Amino acid sequence: MSDLQPWRNQQTSPHRIATAEIALGRLRAWWPAIAWACIIFTLSTDSFSSEHTASILSPVIHWLFPRLSQDQFDFVHHLIRKSAHFTEYFIFCLLLYRGVRGDRKGWRWTWGIAALSVAAGYSIMDEIHQAFVASRTASPYDSLLDSIGAFFAFAALWLWFRFRRPKDDSLQDQVSDPTSAASL
Repeated sequence: MSDLQPWRNQQTSPHRIATAEIALGRLRAWWPAIAWACIIFTLSTDSFSSEHTASILSPVIHWLFPRLSQDQFDFVHHLIRKSAHFTEYFIFCLLLYRGVRGDRKGWRWTWGIAALSVAAGYSIMDEIHQAFVASRTASPYDSLLDSIGAFFAFAALWLWFRFRRPKDDSLQDQVSDPTSAASL
């Protein structure tokens, strides 16, 4: 084909390669958050309603605590379910921050606020989704608990980047060089 059309450049365009690398980098940054959003959506279905999780947790909890009354089990079951709300959105906000940040380093308020906003918005959409599932109920308190979990992740990220010690390259060079005075 190149003999028939000698004016065509047979090399791949640098622009096309750069675009593919950018797309691959974005996919690498965002796939965990997208996968976690799918997991959250699945957990909002009938299969994970209170009745179904109680039938799964009851044998385990009664095996661990054989003298647990039904009221005590209901309370423990409630705590586990509410802790799951907090935890799943804590993790979701961390993954969203990873996606927003991409291959860049460090902390930026805009990245953190974007991750927190998306997590809070998704929690509202998740509760709306639960309103259309027969065995589930939509609760603004659950959405608030989800958003609080995302906020705690936001705060944990800020604290991590604020108080994390940067790697000191000059100290690494002294340790790796056997002739330096510090290692003798």
